[in-house]
Amino acid sequence: MTDLQSPDYAKLAGDARDHLWMHFTRLSSYQKNDIPMIVRGDGCYVWDSTGRKFLDGLSALFVVQTGHGRTELAEAAAKQASELAYFPIWSYAHPKAVELADRLADLTPGDLNRVFFTTGGSEAVESAWKLARSYFKHTGKPLKTKVLSRSIAYHGTSMGALSITGIPALKQDFEPLVPSTFRVPNTNYYRRPDENMSLEEFGVWAADRIAEAIEFEGPDTVAAVFLEPVQNAGGCFPPPPGYFQRVREICDRYDVLMVSDDVISGFGRLGEYFGGQKYGYTPDIITVAKGLTSGYVPLGAMIASERLAEPFLQGTNWFAHGITYGGHPVGSAVALANLDIMERENLNGHVRENSDLFRSYLERLYDLPIVGDVRGDGYFFGIELVKDKATKETFNDEESERLLRGFLSSALFEAGLYCRADDRGDPVIQLAPPLIAGEAQFIEIEQILRSVLTEASNRL
Repeated sequence: MTDLQSPDYAKLAGDARDHLWMHFTRLSSYQKNDIPMIVRGDGCYVWDSTGRKFLDGLSALFVVQTGHGRTELAEAAAKQASELAYFPIWSYAHPKAVELADRLADLTPGDLNRVFFTTGGSEAVESAWKLARSYFKHTGKPLKTKVLSRSIAYHGTSMGALSITGIPALKQDFEPLVPSTFRVPNTNYYRRPDENMSLEEFGVWAADRIAEAIEFEGPDTVAAVFLEPVQNAGGCFPPPPGYFQRVREICDRYDVLMVSDDVISGFGRLGEYFGGQKYGYTPDIITVAKGLTSGYVPLGAMIASERLAEPFLQGTNWFAHGITYGGHPVGSAVALANLDIMERENLNGHVRENSDLFRSYLERLYDLPIVGDVRGDGYFFGIELVKDKATKETFNDEESERLLRGFLSSALFEAGLYCRADDRGDPVIQLAPPLIAGEAQFIEIEQILRSVLTEASNRL
């Protein structure tokens, strides 16, 4: 491997500092420090420019479902690019987009058969909100424009998707945003409002807050509710039993569209292709991206029910929306090859068979005083960190800054684990390894976390 001080990587490090505007990054952090540069990946592991090896405990960004270094996916991209590198699906079609749309329609629950391609998750969420508004205008309910989403939920960064996002710190620099979005409680049972609530009672309470919000805003003004099957931001909140069934009933009662944001949860992360299949509900719209191609090329989609397509099959009506690279031929070809791998290797079954084992290794960390809660599902877990386990007391902003950014993020990486230390809600560590991971990787994750979290506890 080439050393960071070699001419090539030394120049790249300087160029990165001067020209590469990294996403969600404090650029000041790298004015005097080297920017980590990942140069290779294989299976569940990646290597940096100095030759150091890291376990990818986050699938890069909840993306690389089938693992790094899949030559089959690279070959699918090269083959398609040599035949037809690009053509839009604006009043035209090309074979791979058609094949992929047909395949996704076969995989989705219910009659979600209409696939509108995007290049990523934010665009998929944006498209879903636009479809909801357009649909209700075409069906005689033009006032139904508002959307509900959950507290601390992340749904994207474009202005519409950011408006739906429930994380104030991500929004304040860009306000005013698109109006008419409102927040309801999430499903964080660890932080439930009444300690005496059972899991089922908490689920009813959280779902009923959606009905309450619809009533408060006026049922004739609310178009949709956006929900992740397992909420990402805040640290992997799974739904209580019966929660989504009750939400489905509420949406039907008020003629509100139920949007399942599967950008992270989809394509095996929970052991099924879509969250609704995991938890027994059928939404009106599903938004996907990330795992659809395992990140080998960008691609996303909004998948809608037949009911929502009906107005646009009439006369001169049209959905006045499009994205240049949506349904890109190369992205579609890679997605088809990625789905082939998932099916051939039964990765959904692999996740279902190993999820409890993964959880058991993480739950071993309960003996550490800093570990308050372990939660999640499939290959998607969060560990909430607390200052006092008995009282569930969390860290204040200054303490959280020192703990996560001042120590944990870099310490975990230096120890050989790439994961996420996040304080968009209460401080958590998130784990979402590639779907090919097994017990060897679970052991490694637990050992690294134990070592680093023990040191973190000692620093408090």
